[in-house]
Amino acid sequence: MRFRLGLLVALGGAIGTLARFGLAESLPAPDGVPWATLTANLLGSFLLGVLLEALARAGEENQTRRRLRLSLGTGLLGGFTTFSSLALETERLLAGGDGALAGTYMLVSLVLGLLAALAGIAVASRPSGRGDGRPRGPHGLVGPHRPHDGGSPEEPSRGEGR
Repeated sequence: MRFRLGLLVALGGAIGTLARFGLAESLPAPDGVPWATLTANLLGSFLLGVLLEALARAGEENQTRRRLRLSLGTGLLGGFTTFSSLALETERLLAGGDGALAGTYMLVSLVLGLLAALAGIAVASRPSGRGDGRPRGPHGLVGPHRPHDGGSPEEPSRGEGR
């Protein structure tokens, strides 16, 4: 089982890395600003926020949600985003004597990355209008399944399963 999960992470990582490569090929940095890395990190932060919030709202982690989290979150988005490139590109800008651009690039990447993740969480937490009736925690997150009539989760609640 663990080997299969590792394969899911590896497959997702390969796809994410290829996507980042394609993005880097389509967004060169003629002005010295590494636009592809910035775009990958901001988009990846947003999508990771959406994914993890959606999975959290779906309920406790089960086998399917675990596979989705590992293949898409750890693998695909982990392969797509590249904070190691951010660090290396910042060092190169500093070594090239462009400290202002390096500092701006680092600050913009981190602040906008955080804001992108928060935006993803906000998007995934928007009410769908379909109300599932599950209890919400203090931050609007879905809590564990608790039947309204006090029965166990395995037993249908009153009015269910009739």
